[in-house]
Amino acid sequence: MPPSTNTIFGPLDNVTVIDLTQVVAGGSCTSHFADFGSNVIKVEHPSKGDIIRNWGPFNKGQSLWWAVIGRNKKSVTIDLSTPDGKELLLKLVKKADVLIESFRVGTMAKWGLGYEQLAKVNPKIIVAHITGYGQTGPYSKRKGFGSAAEAMSGFVNSNGYPNLPPLLPPMPLADEIAGTFATMSILMALLKQKTQREHKGQEIDISLYEPLFRLLIPNIIQYDQLGLVASRIGSRFADASPRGIFQSNDNQWLALSANSQGTWENLAKAIDPDTLIKDPRFTTNKLRVEHSEELEIIIQEWMTTKTSNEITQALESTGAVIFPVYTTPDILNDPHYINRGNISTIEHPILGPIKMPSPVPHFSSTPGHIQFSGPTLGQHNQEVFHDYLGISLDELEKLNKAGII
Repeated sequence: MPPSTNTIFGPLDNVTVIDLTQVVAGGSCTSHFADFGSNVIKVEHPSKGDIIRNWGPFNKGQSLWWAVIGRNKKSVTIDLSTPDGKELLLKLVKKADVLIESFRVGTMAKWGLGYEQLAKVNPKIIVAHITGYGQTGPYSKRKGFGSAAEAMSGFVNSNGYPNLPPLLPPMPLADEIAGTFATMSILMALLKQKTQREHKGQEIDISLYEPLFRLLIPNIIQYDQLGLVASRIGSRFADASPRGIFQSNDNQWLALSANSQGTWENLAKAIDPDTLIKDPRFTTNKLRVEHSEELEIIIQEWMTTKTSNEITQALESTGAVIFPVYTTPDILNDPHYINRGNISTIEHPILGPIKMPSPVPHFSSTPGHIQFSGPTLGQHNQEVFHDYLGISLDELEKLNKAGII
């Protein structure tokens, strides 16, 4: 049996994943697998480790990023550029179901670890490549980062306010979405493998820009058919109104959306039941979009007279949709977050009890589980190489002294 990541068996407890990735996209993908029971073997360079180990903020010298994204993974060290390192990886591949890598295009093949070589050792292996621009195309050899992918996808051009520069997101958005798409694609491949007779593996090509591009649903078709280019409109939604961020008289920001006719009518009843719903500027969604600025002024003037609680109660009582803009302390104290178990507290060997997001989604009989936070570099070398692969302790000592592990 492979080394178990979790003591609680999740829906993916029979899947062994080799993680050769760096930074967020691949780390996010393998984190999903590890959360739900997969045996994730995180392979890192003996002297460098994953870049995220050096990302702040830090507490007592510990990267808080790594504590989360490295959770539930077995850390082993291998210098893949060496012949002995290559042989060690191939021994892992022979027993694995999935290998995920994020090196620049051609790096694995240069080391003699391309898909053809991996498939010779294990014909069932599923290999997922995560790169900035994909394995093919004129940009494929470029170094890829999420910010470049976000710009290329069209997202950045439409993010922000009119007459101001475009805005990059305040998080590695392209990486997180690519990691989610990578998880989805690997599960598709595993399902297909299970239903075919020969149980062959395959390669999966995931770029950072394409998943985010795929989520910008109307951009291409509206330009193709109408010549419309997605532009910066702040918190508005180009195709429905009202939608935006408003402020109460106690200085609480609230997010409001009335994208359907029924929700709009509920909102209008709460604000001005006698005249607003009959106002000819706002009777249809098309008209409301055309008169968004005027409508937003009316909504904001109404909210200025009320507290956040008064606004929320008034709108919820009519069936309108609104919610306060939460800070992290708001999240930690929210009864719904608490009831749903969205925040987990686990024991860190140096930091003590630490809080982090719980696995998502929820399963009724095979839930996700956090057993431990991001491990130290090479923490599981003996467990994986000796206990799992059967390599002698003397041989491991030789590999260690040679800098291979």
